[in-house]
Amino acid sequence: MKKSLQIGSAFIGIVVGAGFVSGQEILLFFTSYGYLGIAGSILATVLLAFFGMSLTQLGSRLQTTSHEKVIYHICGPYLGFVIDMVITCLLFGITMIMFAGAGVVFEEQFGISALIGSLIMAIITIISVMLGVQKVIGLIGAITPFLLVIVLIIAAYSVFHYDTSVDFKTVSAGTPPPVSHWGVGAFLYVSYNIAAGVSMITVIAGTVKNQKVAGWGGMFGGLGLGLLILLINISMLTQIDSIGNTSMPMVTIANNMHPIIGFLMAIILIGMIYNTAVAMLYAFSARIIKPGKTSFKAFTIFSGVFAFFASSLGFVYLIGTIYPVTGYLGILLIGAILISWFTYRRKIY
Repeated sequence: MKKSLQIGSAFIGIVVGAGFVSGQEILLFFTSYGYLGIAGSILATVLLAFFGMSLTQLGSRLQTTSHEKVIYHICGPYLGFVIDMVITCLLFGITMIMFAGAGVVFEEQFGISALIGSLIMAIITIISVMLGVQKVIGLIGAITPFLLVIVLIIAAYSVFHYDTSVDFKTVSAGTPPPVSHWGVGAFLYVSYNIAAGVSMITVIAGTVKNQKVAGWGGMFGGLGLGLLILLINISMLTQIDSIGNTSMPMVTIANNMHPIIGFLMAIILIGMIYNTAVAMLYAFSARIIKPGKTSFKAFTIFSGVFAFFASSLGFVYLIGTIYPVTGYLGILLIGAILISWFTYRRKIY
């Protein structure tokens, strides 16, 4: 059970980054649909739990060290090549988003230049990736419980201070949803996160030989993510009039509660950004060059520096561009995972 919880916590830490904790992702894929976004949150929870379980079982079974083995196993040589390239590019893209997001937090919350904030995150991320996968797993899962506690506090505050006279459709007009139907939006969100998380999720599961333990870990992680999505969504729905067009809506709500809560939220947000940045940069570097080789560290430094400069494109712009497109591409991966899961079950039974 302890190992399953560790895997689940790490799974959450991989997926939860700047876009998630800041509220931007949830605002785009769930809150923008109004109260139907709550139904979307529930649908996303079920899907994340199932696909999290499927991926961790697969990673454990194949004892994988990068996503390459898993992707080619479930997709075959041709489709596998396409999805492999998409995921590899996505890993780098998310690293850029994390660096950009760190810059926004440092600037808005601490008055430090966004450029300096991004640089700080890039430096500590590069150093951490060089520590190796086992130490990375421990780092990724450590902050998750603190995030859950503060999100619970913010959600309780938001519901208690909900102004029922607010017209949601009017105040949310500046945040159009990515697609017209809430269910499709929820599916795209899950699709994106599975595509983004498949590399590090399967690497973590590959360190566990017991498939049942790994599978429970994936399920716990998916359920935990779903709970966070639901709580953040409710928080923003009930406080939609106060967050406006801010780039960090959850930090804005926390600051409205009390400056100390805002400060703690910003610290946790930086920690979760760090988690995801480390996971994505490690997975990207490990896909190109096998960890342990002398050139791995040099490539990690080069990739981290390049991602830092590319992050200047802007946090909100990168989220709005990369995430929806990847969601559509991730549908191919979702389909392949489903086929692989049912095929394996038929062989067993």
